[in-house]
Amino acid sequence: MNKPEKTLVVLSPAFPRNESDTAWVPAQQILVKELKNQFPDLKIIVLSFLYPYEKIEYNWNGVKVIAFNGMNKRKFKRLWQWFNIWKELKKIKRENNLAGIFSFWCGECALVGSWFAKLNRITHYCWICGQDARKSNKLVKWIRPGSQELIAISDFLMDEFNKSHGIKPSHFIPIAIDKKMFPEFPIERNIDIIGAGSFSFQKNFDQFVIMIEALKKQFPNIKAIHCGSGEDEKNIKELTIKFNLENNLSLLGMLPHHEVLRLMQNSRILLHPSSYEGLPTVCLEALYAGAHVISFVKPMKQEIKNWHIVNTKEEMVLKASALLQAPNLSHDRVLLFSVEDSAKNLLQLFDMNNKEAK
Repeated sequence: MNKPEKTLVVLSPAFPRNESDTAWVPAQQILVKELKNQFPDLKIIVLSFLYPYEKIEYNWNGVKVIAFNGMNKRKFKRLWQWFNIWKELKKIKRENNLAGIFSFWCGECALVGSWFAKLNRITHYCWICGQDARKSNKLVKWIRPGSQELIAISDFLMDEFNKSHGIKPSHFIPIAIDKKMFPEFPIERNIDIIGAGSFSFQKNFDQFVIMIEALKKQFPNIKAIHCGSGEDEKNIKELTIKFNLENNLSLLGMLPHHEVLRLMQNSRILLHPSSYEGLPTVCLEALYAGAHVISFVKPMKQEIKNWHIVNTKEEMVLKASALLQAPNLSHDRVLLFSVEDSAKNLLQLFDMNNKEAK
């Protein structure tokens, strides 16, 4: 069978159901879209393990997506799902010129992708994106990745994975933003503080509410918003009422990605209360939107303009207060990493290891 065009398989826990489904794995979907934009002759097939909530094949921005609807599958049903994904990989290999497999997160996607690649002598890379670098990730011992197989999105995750699992990733390709998604700058920034991200317990957005309450004592008319939803939402809404913040803090829920970016460009500061992050996409987006960022996590060893690192909740409140009072606070766009560069670097990595596929 003639198989001229190269094919890249992407394994992801989730993937958007359609082009307007922008909330799921936004950084990952931006990268896949840019890969297709820059390399239109590259055939990309995404195998999505958990979401969408249906077993279906569809086209997304010129990319073939095969969803396996595994969100609520446990134990033997989950093993059966991996078997079906393995069968699909065998079919793809048989019918295509398979250049490599790229797994998002060093979890179940990498477990299936890495072993399939080893047994079939195919190049596999795994993108370490956050919680998967922690010692609590028990799948790493079953994946048994080599250093050359691992790509970290930040300096912090490179060191964290090495500390947790004794393997230092050899490659660095960052989470990045797509500059084309940002509108022109607004005339005024009428939002003092924005928060963005899921209300998961790990993100600590209850602390975000507490810090807004502390800032209200100094700035009675402070205007803050949050974009997102999640498991801790009920508790956070109750805290907002408890601290009488109904006129100061608006919880906007899940919004389309372009709307969040617009609101960032109307904001002065993004507070990011999470105590553990690899390289938060929302922080990169806020910087390019011209907002200042305050966070507990220092993802890169280099200093980053308008990104302020603090150690405690009290320090975060003090830094926010100082920025809000600054008479000439700059709101220049700060571009740390672009998705164009990340896409080029990723394909170069695969090409260097797949000379015969050219």
